[in-house]
Amino acid sequence: MNIPEKTQLSRIYGESEKSSARFRSVADHFAEIYHHSTAEFFTAPGRTEIIGNHTDHNGGRVIAASIDMDTIGAACPNNSSLIRITSEGYEKEIIVDLNNLSAVPKAQGTLSLVAGMMEAVKKFGFKAGGFDAYVTTNVIRAAGVSSSASFEMLICSIVNYFFNEGAMSYINYAKIGQYAENVYWLKASGLMDQLACAVGGPILLDFSDRENPSYEKISFSFNEYGYHLVIVNTGKGHADLSKEYSEIPMEMKEAAHAAGAELLCETTLEEVLSHISDIKNDRSILRAIHFFKENERVEKAAKAVENKDGEALLRLLKESGTSSWELLQNCYPVKSYTEQKISVALALTDLFLEKTGKGICRIHGGGFAGVIMCVVPEEETKKYVSYISDFAGKENVYPMNIRSTGAVHIDR
Repeated sequence: MNIPEKTQLSRIYGESEKSSARFRSVADHFAEIYHHSTAEFFTAPGRTEIIGNHTDHNGGRVIAASIDMDTIGAACPNNSSLIRITSEGYEKEIIVDLNNLSAVPKAQGTLSLVAGMMEAVKKFGFKAGGFDAYVTTNVIRAAGVSSSASFEMLICSIVNYFFNEGAMSYINYAKIGQYAENVYWLKASGLMDQLACAVGGPILLDFSDRENPSYEKISFSFNEYGYHLVIVNTGKGHADLSKEYSEIPMEMKEAAHAAGAELLCETTLEEVLSHISDIKNDRSILRAIHFFKENERVEKAAKAVENKDGEALLRLLKESGTSSWELLQNCYPVKSYTEQKISVALALTDLFLEKTGKGICRIHGGGFAGVIMCVVPEEETKKYVSYISDFAGKENVYPMNIRSTGAVHIDR
């Protein structure tokens, strides 16, 4: 069975040896399990949120980017109504019957997710058909770099290529993933994760139009400023934090309602503060201030990128992280104040960066658990990895790069 050409892999990954070995392994497992003599290959990256922490759900703006961790798969139509997916590391095959989606139980992991996506594909006017797929990922799970959205966007790219002749847009992809998470996973997710994984590269997202968020690609990498992106997984997962996540948009909306709006994007900081006596929850006020100032920082960061001003960009990222810690307050759950893995990782990293005189660190993604984002001088990256590994474990420290390719079928 053929695999993608090395020129194609080099275009996506910047190298072809390791990636070629990954796709050869996927092809071999796919042929062994499903007995097809040919396959098509797909990739969808994870994502990093660069700036715009917890603003999307209130109509804010975000800069995010795809990363060089991805979910890849080999797939082939099977001329039936069945979708069959085997994921590396999981014994149980996922089987979804397109003719009986309503029978799939909700909140049952990947099975529910795939069923929800296929229901959304049909609901949004696209075609779905049966296919077999073997999938593997190196996107960190339950750590804020969107392993679930990466998987969703991979499945969308498969369905788009085999059954829709490329007619599905990235906005369609994102809404399909969101529908599945909202309706079949019972998780109140937005569209940021999906869009960042689908589009590829750094993108500036605007969620002020709730039905039709917009995005534009921007061009930068930390490497061009002499820095390396390092994600540190602190070891605490997101599994039991639904309440903490849902409270953030809810409390921001409390502040918006006091000002006569539904979402904060529909009002102003001045208007909210003029009604401060009507807001009984002090944290709602702090989180609203974070929203408005963070939106300003996103716009300034986009301008810094345009002007190739790396110093200004890093300063804004640092301010964003401080605001998340002090105003948004998503570095640790109040109920678990004795367990502050994120806060400790940030404090330890600050101690390291003080000695270098350069670089920043900040909470990454949803917060309360998971990972921190560090932008470390390239010449100090190896030292930092060794230093923070003593706390987090070397297997939880990930130097990475922004990649330009989103969720795609890979030509052979």
